[in-house]
Amino acid sequence: SMIREFNPDCLHIATEGPLGLAARGYASRNGLAFTSAYHTRFPEYVYARTKLPLKITYSFLRWFHNRSELVMVPTEEVKKDLIKHKIGKPKIWSRGVDLDIFKPKKGRRKNKNPILLNVGRVAVEKNLEEFLKIDLPYEKWVVGDGPAFKELKNKYPKVIFHGAKSKEELEYYYNKADVFVFPSKTDTFGLVLLEAMACGTPVIASNSTALCEIVNDAGLLIDPYDVYSISDAMNTIVSDDELHKILIKKGINRASKYSWHTSSLIIRDALSEIGWPTKKYI
Repeated sequence: SMIREFNPDCLHIATEGPLGLAARGYASRNGLAFTSAYHTRFPEYVYARTKLPLKITYSFLRWFHNRSELVMVPTEEVKKDLIKHKIGKPKIWSRGVDLDIFKPKKGRRKNKNPILLNVGRVAVEKNLEEFLKIDLPYEKWVVGDGPAFKELKNKYPKVIFHGAKSKEELEYYYNKADVFVFPSKTDTFGLVLLEAMACGTPVIASNSTALCEIVNDAGLLIDPYDVYSISDAMNTIVSDDELHKILIKKGINRASKYSWHTSSLIIRDALSEIGWPTKKYI
């Protein structure tokens, strides 16, 4: 009913979940053209939770995106993945960071007792425990909520769980931390990595192809299955002041390439290619 009231010329469907299915059904019944998006490794997430075979979920994705004019994906690696599985017509649309909010705080200094930070959904697919179980004499902060929140909070009483925060509040936590740790094995982009880098916080991320594409040489990349690799990376950044400064500078520069302005120009040009009336709206 909300779509009908808005009466669009075309649709962009941002999820394959229940809302996305409802929007796809409306588009099909009413002959509306639509684009769609592939944000996460959906089959791998489903498998991590239910052990449902990957081929079943990939079959569903092929059906979902088969009528889409373009399937917007965040990185080149994800584009290759969809081509491999013959899913839609993938087109890269990188994310954007609000650089007016996420920026370094003036007069910022390293903490006497280093703070290691993770921001994001607290769920099994984020591989968060590989970070939490490491025994180091540093504070660990987790900002976010999710299905594993209560379990992990009870299991790791020394870790400070701050819960979910607004975008405006997140800037404080990024600027307060000495290192941002992102051990996820399945993320296709990791927007929080860019937010942390934009605030001048050195990052550690899983050495997955998608995250390598985002972090590049502006952070340390680790084996997400190896706690020693994660531990060594954290100790290295905390103890090496020169490396810490280099990563801050490189991170800020890297994040600056992902502004919302750049992101909006990419989607405008992509939609223009398929003949949508973007000049009217963007």
